[in-house]
Amino acid sequence: MAHLNEWGQSIGPVVPGWAPPPAPSRTLLVGRSCRVEPLEPERHGAELFEAYASDADARRWTYLSYGPFERLEDHAAWLRDFCSTGDPLFFAVVSAKTGKAVGIASYMRIIPPSGSLEIGHLNFSTRLQRTPQATEALYLMLKHAFGLGYRRIEWKCDALNAPSRAAAERLGFSFEGIFRQATVSKGRSRDTAWFAIIDTEWHALERAFTTWLEPGNFDAAGVQQTRLSELTARERQRRS
Repeated sequence: MAHLNEWGQSIGPVVPGWAPPPAPSRTLLVGRSCRVEPLEPERHGAELFEAYASDADARRWTYLSYGPFERLEDHAAWLRDFCSTGDPLFFAVVSAKTGKAVGIASYMRIIPPSGSLEIGHLNFSTRLQRTPQATEALYLMLKHAFGLGYRRIEWKCDALNAPSRAAAERLGFSFEGIFRQATVSKGRSRDTAWFAIIDTEWHALERAFTTWLEPGNFDAAGVQQTRLSELTARERQRRS
């Protein structure tokens, strides 16, 4: 439906009752398999360093603008210097089973007047990758941000980072394009791939998440019966 102003120009639809949402705060988010806790360098730092050190190599750091950290002291200093701001607002993903931090994530580029923010700085150790905890942690962050009143949640990554792009699509983010030569990272030119979920899509996607996270979706060995990518793809097809 076209929206025109008094001069016949096309304009966007009115957002009824719009008021900028509050900035996300250091809020604990609790799920069935994990907790998303406000990052505390003194509390979580050693656990995170130990989880990352269990990797066979340093490939997880390739597409991040920092790291790898070979010494605990260097990692601790980075956490104190970079991860103690309000934007990015960092969280530790803590396993409900072990009580230990196994990865980090953040809200960033938080713009309340526009109702948009990004989920980024994802660094999940191999103990967290490809587990229900990883998916649940991101679900909790999405749910919390939309619950605050945000209209748009973004996911951005190096355009060459195939695993991150696949993860975005699996989670229900829609691909929006490539920003060419968007930045320079570690001395390399980076094109950035943009993805987003908007508020009108969230209700259906949340249904996909909760369906996938149900204990009944996993057999006795923990193998999923229905893939999340199938559920989110189904919802994307319904709105296309």
